Amino acid sequence: MPRFDRRRFLLAWLRAPLRIASITPSAPRLAGLMTKEISTLTGPVLELGPGTGVFTAALLERGIAERDLPLVEHERDFATLLQDRFPDARVLRLDVREMWKTALSRSFFGGVVSGLLRPKMPVPIEILDSLGLVSKRIGWTLRNIPPAAVYRISRRYQPMALIEQRRA
Repeated sequence: MPRFDRRRFLLAWLRAPLRIASITPSAPRLAGLMTKEISTLTGPVLELGPGTGVFTAALLERGIAERDLPLVEHERDFATLLQDRFPDARVLRLDVREMWKTALSRSFFGGVVSGLLRPKMPVPIEILDSLGLVSKRIGWTLRNIPPAAVYRISRRYQPMALIEQRRA
C-alpha cells in the first residue's frame, strides 16, 4: 500500500466522518479474506466503496480482469485515484444508494465485494429472506482498523424435489 494512502483516508475521514468508515485503508489480511472465494470463474465483480483500491488489487491478483471490475466510489479524491491506478476498470463516482438509477442495476455480476464497513452483518435478515439469500460469516480479523468481520451472502439453495413440486 502506498504510504500516502493512509494520509488520504485520514483526510477523507476528517472531511466526512459519518461517510468514511475508517481512518485508514483496509489491511492486506482483510483484502485476502474478502476475496478468498473469488476466482477467474466468478465472472465480473462489482466493488462497492473501493477507497484506495486494496480489495481491487486483491481481485486482480485472483485473476479478475480490470475491465470486469466496475468500482463504485462516492469520494471524488478516491475515484480519481482509482481511475489512475486501474485505468481499464470502470470507476463510477456515485453513492451506492443511487446505483439503481444506473445501467449497473441491470448488469450481471458473479460477485460483489464491499468495503463499506459495518460492525455486524450489513444486510438485515428481512431483506435477505425477501430476496432468497442467506448470510454466513466466513472470517474476521483483528489486523485491521477497525477490526472487521467478513460475510458471504449467497442464494438460498432449494432441494430439487421442491423445485419439481413447484413446476407441477
